[in-house]
Amino acid sequence: MHADGVDLAVHETGDPDAPPVVLVHGYPDTHRLWLPVARRLAEDLRVVVYDTRGQGLSLTDAPDTSFALPRLAADLMAVLDEVSPDRPAHVVGHDWGSVQAWEAVCEPGAERRVASFTSISGPNLDHVADWVRRTLRHPSPGGLAGVVGQAVSSSYVPFLVSSLAPPVLRVAGGRDMVSGLRYYRGNLGGAARRPRERRTSVPVLQLALTRDPFIREGSLTASDPWCENLRRRHLAAGHWAPRTHPEAVADEVRAHVVDVEGRLGGPPS
Repeated sequence: MHADGVDLAVHETGDPDAPPVVLVHGYPDTHRLWLPVARRLAEDLRVVVYDTRGQGLSLTDAPDTSFALPRLAADLMAVLDEVSPDRPAHVVGHDWGSVQAWEAVCEPGAERRVASFTSISGPNLDHVADWVRRTLRHPSPGGLAGVVGQAVSSSYVPFLVSSLAPPVLRVAGGRDMVSGLRYYRGNLGGAARRPRERRTSVPVLQLALTRDPFIREGSLTASDPWCENLRRRHLAAGHWAPRTHPEAVADEVRAHVVDVEGRLGGPPS
């Protein structure tokens, strides 16, 4: 499908009449990250996966500015409009897939297009920036420890936005790893911007991965003040849980979908 100058490669499986679930991958992955989870969800749900812009088969030579979060969120909404024009879809995001889904679900009116959101290892960047600012203005030992811990866990980011990253990763990681650097440069490459007020009424499930070396608990709880309906579940897994623990991830996603569909009056068959 075509979205804002990019042809997005979209794939679908499962029951076409069941509630739709759209799975959004992160860096440096493609839709293939989700295949073990998708196979399990497809037993009773309609499952859609796609290669986000610049990754996998969704090739583009667009500049860094075309990878800013509003553009990525617009891609997701375009996918939702294409695959589920008549009913809200459930969204699951991992890593940068979660970051861009946060951008989408915090847009005004998102609750009309997104039935629920499951966030895995990808916080809302505005929520995190607000948490850091509040902690530094009113420091406490626990709060400062959380900010420092997340800073340490994110210490790889300066390399990824530097001029050194493309040649190094071209040798070590291949095309998707280099192409995906535009996600970092398009959103984290400049000076820290003032956090925006980003609220959502979409029901959110955060899967907190207790063995994730990149995302700390504080960056997840940063979203608490901005969500009308947020639950957090802890899973003993590392960053790539969709690949290493697909059954556990699928179970959590399915339970969230069933809960929300029940409240909407249309539980899965």
